[in-house]
Amino acid sequence: MCQINRPITCESPVIGRSAIRFDALTKVTGEEKYAADYYPQNYLWAGIKRSAYPHAKIISIDSSQAKNMAGVISVLTGEDVLGSNRLGIFEKDQPILADGIVRHYGEAVSLVTAETKDILEKAIAAILVEYEPLPAVFDPKEALKEDSVILHPNRACGNVLLSSEISCGKGAEALVDCAYTAEVLVSVNWQDHACLETECGVAWLEEDGSIAIIASTQTPFRDRLELAGALKIPPNKFRIMAPYLGGAFGGKDGITVQGFLALAALNSGGRPVKMWYSREERFLAGTKRHPAVMEYKLGCNEEGILQALDCSILMDTGAYAALGGEVLELAMEHAGGPYCIAHTQIRGTVVYTNNPVASAFRGFGVPQAAAGMEQVIDELAKAAGIDPMEFRIKNAVRRGSVTPAGVLLTQTVGMEECLEKVSKHRLWQERQSWIDSAPAFKRRGVGIAACYHGIGFGPVIADYANAKLELSYDGRIIVYIGVGDMGQGNASTYLQIAGHVLFQGYDNMEIVMTDTAKTLPSASSSSSRTTFTYGNAVREAANILKKRILERALLLFSFQMLEQLNIDDLVLLPGRILHQPSGMELPLKMVAGSMDVSERATTYSYTTPVNKQVMKTGKNLRCHGYPHRVFSYGVQLVRVELDTLTGETSICELLNCIDAGCVLNPEVFEQQIQGGAAQGIGYAMFEDFSLKYGKIRTNDFSTYIIPTAMDIPDMEIITVSLAEYDGPYGMKGAGEIGIDGILPAVANGLASIIGKRITEGTLSGEKILLALRQTGREAVR
Repeated sequence: MCQINRPITCESPVIGRSAIRFDALTKVTGEEKYAADYYPQNYLWAGIKRSAYPHAKIISIDSSQAKNMAGVISVLTGEDVLGSNRLGIFEKDQPILADGIVRHYGEAVSLVTAETKDILEKAIAAILVEYEPLPAVFDPKEALKEDSVILHPNRACGNVLLSSEISCGKGAEALVDCAYTAEVLVSVNWQDHACLETECGVAWLEEDGSIAIIASTQTPFRDRLELAGALKIPPNKFRIMAPYLGGAFGGKDGITVQGFLALAALNSGGRPVKMWYSREERFLAGTKRHPAVMEYKLGCNEEGILQALDCSILMDTGAYAALGGEVLELAMEHAGGPYCIAHTQIRGTVVYTNNPVASAFRGFGVPQAAAGMEQVIDELAKAAGIDPMEFRIKNAVRRGSVTPAGVLLTQTVGMEECLEKVSKHRLWQERQSWIDSAPAFKRRGVGIAACYHGIGFGPVIADYANAKLELSYDGRIIVYIGVGDMGQGNASTYLQIAGHVLFQGYDNMEIVMTDTAKTLPSASSSSSRTTFTYGNAVREAANILKKRILERALLLFSFQMLEQLNIDDLVLLPGRILHQPSGMELPLKMVAGSMDVSERATTYSYTTPVNKQVMKTGKNLRCHGYPHRVFSYGVQLVRVELDTLTGETSICELLNCIDAGCVLNPEVFEQQIQGGAAQGIGYAMFEDFSLKYGKIRTNDFSTYIIPTAMDIPDMEIITVSLAEYDGPYGMKGAGEIGIDGILPAVANGLASIIGKRITEGTLSGEKILLALRQTGREAVR
């Protein structure tokens, strides 16, 4: 990958203060190169022939016409894959190219390489595939039936990918003793990641026969392992580079185009290959957020203290597992919300269907669970006659509490503080006057939701990071980033940490983006763990390098001054080292020149501590991440206004109060929380994903509507900064907590206006108008 000059500030970045993002200038000027921007010399285009059926047996593939076209280099099928032809992180069940059966619309059947995109498209169209359609299942409830179509007959559990149960105390039986109860049935929809940059990359064969890939991926090191088994090539024969990603949000957590690129490069006659999904192909082939159906029953005593929860979650992972089991785990662990509930029963199941593949998406199951819990708690507060804010404060978890999933909270917990801050905020204090001042044919409501979010991978999968820093021969600090930056700004934060420790400005620092040949393995950019884990490793690597620099400078000063000196008298400054008593300085370049190359590079490996609690139930969830140790906390408040004539709804103001520990860079933190909230608004109100018999009907941005800047309200962010001992400089993850409670906060605000809940799918204007009509509130002045 190319090196870019970045003429930005020479000021040394400081932890706790906003710092200019290292990638800011090159991104706004277009100089930064994303994976989509690479066009190797003499490259070929690669593309996919995709299934036209949701479930079918492949009888034959006739590619003779395509192969005979001028400009077509290769046409490949599953028979050309020499390895297992199976991809997957934990459950390896998805072929690179279908090998006999297709299980969803758009599944890859054949891979073509050609000289131009035009020839490529004609060749793909010329491939004739004969299918024998098979019965299909699209409803997850139907997939559970004994007589259902089985997608993967070799699995002992039929269509069930994972099923589990967590119970505490008396379980659901305690509901009969509650003074007040409430229940809701909520279903939430699919959601597309809608990244600016669709899945893309380039690949070529190196002289030693290894495969080099530049791809938009969150998981370059793990990608090598997936590809190795699928293609029967050793992992060290893959070099995967991940420049800055043009968005991902979980949609690039795992193999997307990398398998196609590697296979194409092996059959391209030595020429580089390029692949780049169109927006329509992304909708067809990319993963989605898991839809879910959730049944909640919640009870409290006469004083409003929560007593019992009975909850079931059913998720649809589509045709292949991807990260479906892990998403279910996190949903179940967070199903009871950030509250103390003595008696709980939480059941969860995720199943295969012939729908599109669902996998990781920002929030990772927590937005789905929060959508159920935060609506039923509002209903219970109403039944008990208690203010919904007061109700939440009364039942909020604190440090030392046990969550509804039985997890003992040993680390920092800012839930109560978040709720207290929001309860005193003007948006809550002045809510009634704002509601009463609505214009004619407008109605207003205020909704809140509380949530929490586990950080990292859990107790089994090592949550590790390996940082590498180097003092170059000319005195510059090079930070090697082993984990991708998909736009959240973590790469700049690593420079900020290194610059803070070494007291160097960005003008004296360089960055090497994730490259399996240059950087060190550091797991995936996901799970709100990226800065939490890698930041710890960078800080310690920088401390080691600082010690080496000062020790060598001490030696050089001693030679010059002909006396023994104290290392405590040395200060590392931008580009130089100062001996304070004498006022003498040495250029950092001189110190670097006196060090061996092995001394100038430092590494540090960090593994996040885990929760070692032995859980009594839900034991099969442990390998999927249960239980977590560190959690971030948040409260979302929205002011909603709807038009009683049309059902059109807008969010007028939004407040996010977040406990994500100490904030390292306030501006980057704010961007993360605002971005999560904006995506949550889309999930709640705009992105009405539509399927019919497994076929996507909202397959472009004219039918799949995402919010624009005009739809996003003024946002305010306030923090509860409790220093987390495990995190670097006291921080916790902030990448997902901002989205988790948006949908239920909007739903609660709307329910207060309409008088009933819209509990199925996206809260669209059409559904809102229908609900107004049903409650006799349509066209009310």
